[in-house]
Formats: sequence, C-alpha cells, structure tokens
Amino acid sequence: MNIRLLLLAVLLLAGILFPAYGNSIDGVRVWPAPENTRIVFDLSKKPDYKYFSLKNPQRLVIDFKNSSNNVSFKNLLNKDKRIKLIRTSKSKTKGTTRLVLELASNYQLAVFPLAPAGQYGNRLVIDLFDQKKIAKRIHIPKNNKRNIVIGIDAGHGGEDPGSIGGKGTYEKRVTLAIAKKLAGYINAEKGMKAVLMRTGDYYVSVGRRSEIARKNQVDFLVSIHADAYRTSQPNGASVWVVSHKRVESEMAKWLRNRAKNSELLGGGGGVIKNTRDDNLAKTLADMNKDHTQGVSIQMANNVIKQLKKITKMHKKIPQQGNFGVLKSSDIPSILVETGFISNHQEEKNLNSSIHQKKLAKGIFNGIKGYFLSRPPMGTYYASIVQRQHKVTRGESLSVVAQRYNISVGQLKTENNLTSNTVRIGQTLTIPRAD
Repeated sequence: MNIRLLLLAVLLLAGILFPAYGNSIDGVRVWPAPENTRIVFDLSKKPDYKYFSLKNPQRLVIDFKNSSNNVSFKNLLNKDKRIKLIRTSKSKTKGTTRLVLELASNYQLAVFPLAPAGQYGNRLVIDLFDQKKIAKRIHIPKNNKRNIVIGIDAGHGGEDPGSIGGKGTYEKRVTLAIAKKLAGYINAEKGMKAVLMRTGDYYVSVGRRSEIARKNQVDFLVSIHADAYRTSQPNGASVWVVSHKRVESEMAKWLRNRAKNSELLGGGGGVIKNTRDDNLAKTLADMNKDHTQGVSIQMANNVIKQLKKITKMHKKIPQQGNFGVLKSSDIPSILVETGFISNHQEEKNLNSSIHQKKLAKGIFNGIKGYFLSRPPMGTYYASIVQRQHKVTRGESLSVVAQRYNISVGQLKTENNLTSNTVRIGQTLTIPRAD
C-alpha cells in the first residue's frame, strides 16, 4: 500500500484530520418579545457547553464541546434589536465549536438546556432580559371613574406552539388572533381597558403571565386556548376555573398534562421570576382565595351563556382543573377552550376570522354583562349603573350614605324618603356617582 495513503488512513481513524464530533448544532430560532429575546439552538444530542461574557463590545461567548456547526447565521441578522451578530470563532480546545453573540447592551442572562419534548429534540436556550427595574404600580385614579382592566392571555407562543391540528394549524396563532380581537372589543368599550399578556409570537412563562397581570392591576384575567384530544371526535367549547379539589375529571387530567408539556416546550420560565415575587402580596392573596373563586365561577357562567349562542358547548357548566395560569389566588380568572383544534371541522372554524370575531364578541359580552351587574367601586361602570342596597341590622341612612360616598340628602331624594328612618330589609337605590 502507498505509504502516504496508509498515513492518511491512520490520521482519519484517529480523528486528527477530520475530528469525529459527538454532537452537532442543527438549527437556531430567535423569538423577540417586549422584555426579552429568546435564542434556541437545536442539537442532535444533549449539549455539553460553557459560556462567559465579554465587554466593549458586549458579547456572550458559548463553547459547545465535541460539537460541529451545521447552521448559517446570516439570515438571523435584523431579526431582533438585542442581537447585533451571531458568528463562529476559533476555540483553543480541539473539537469545540465557539459561537459569539454580539449584543446591543448588557442584558440579564439565563442559559439552560432543554430535554426533548413534543416536536423538539435537545436544545440550548439563551434568554436575554432587559436590565430594567420593574416598578410596582399603585393605581391611584385621577378621578372616581377608573377603567375596569381585563387581562387577556393568549395561550402558548414562541417555542411552545400548543396543540397542532390535522391541517397544521398552530394553537398559539389561533389564541393570539382571538385575544387581539377580544382586546379590540374591550378597548372600544368606554370604561374598560385590555392588557394582553403577549402581543406577538414569543414565549411567556406561566409565572410571568401572572406578574404582568398583577403589574397592570387587572380586575379579571381570561386565558384563551384551543382544546385538543387524542382522537378527533370531541368538539365544542368549554370554560374552566381553577380546582382546589383532589378529584379531577379525565379531561381535566388530560389538559393539565398537556399544559405541563407546554412548560417543557417553552422551558426555564422560573429562572428569574423569584427575584420579583412579593411575599406579602402572596399572603394577602391567599386570604382572598374564596372571593376570587366565587367571582371566577360567576364569570364562567356568564361567558358560557354567551358562547352557547355562537358555538356548540363541549360542557355546559364551568369545569374545574388545576391549571397554572389560573392559580393566582388574588386574580379572578377563567380559561376558555374555544373549540377542539383536533376536530377537523372546528380546526377549520378556528382558522376563520369571522368565527374568531364571534368567539371574541361572545367572551366580551359575558365579561361586560358580569361587570354591569357587579361594577367594582370607583370605576366608570359603577358611576353609570344603579346599585341596590339592602338595609341590615345597625344601619342608618347616614351609615349607608357614608359607605357609598354620597350625602344623606342624595339618598333620600333618590328613594323619595321624607324622614331619616329606615327598616331592616328595606331596599334602597344608590344614586349614581357624580
């Protein structure tokens, strides 16, 4: 045999000329969000990596050990304002692929691997969080007619597509479309304001969704989803509230497991959230749990009543399940499954803009109807809705007037009273606030 060919064969077998890599970078995705950017690297195997930061300019350097790179980063330019450039660089360690992310600023970092889940294999995730102090807002209205704030949570997003229909429909796109239409109806209503938990195709952890709702002091939170099951037969919408019972229906267990899988798909949601927790708020929230659940059940019944006019209902009464997005005990909330994306006809309906509008309008009418009958004090709704008060033991006209921040004269005029005497059980009409 030719000596040169023999030497070449030996070098190849030893991995000296062309090292045999145990892993490979096969894909990359960038998910921009208002407060952070997520970069996801897809790998053939579990990543073995190290990372460090450099300044002037700001860079994040990641070393993938025993790995090759099969990805071009050219198309990622201009995808997000936080990333200026992703490039490869030489590493001193043989067999290591070094990636350098040139960043626009100094971001709070979270770097972590994710195990295979759903349609994804092994991944390495980099989250870049803006270095902003999140100030706690204390709502002090300029007048006595503040807006009722409705939080709207479009389920899934970004790395987590949710369920996927037979025709390839992503749940995350359906939920965002309905959520935006619902926000449009709410914002067009005088006295109401919508706050979206996500406004685009990016991942927001369950804990962060609650934080956004709490930061914006929502009066109520509605989470929008599209149902799915292992077969295509089930259909119809349903409305869920959080369960505090040990016993759950089979459907609730199925949906809860699906929600857990979504957390695996998105992953790492709790990496920095604990730095923003307020223990006092949690304690006070627990004291308010019964009231919160009561409001949630009443709202669920209202929404079901409206959705019945639009679509078939899978369940005609509120269902109970142990879903993370509903667990904030200080925020009344419901989860609306708008239909089964796993059902062929409903997948088609959920893709229809007309049907999406009908669903959004039905949910809106249910929410509006509830707050018209039970307006929070200090809101515009409270100023336009006549309220009734039933006199109880120990109450006088002056006590009732003080409670509603009106004068005794206003109370007497509204109820055609000629004296200050009232009796237990008497119903008084409370005049509208000025």
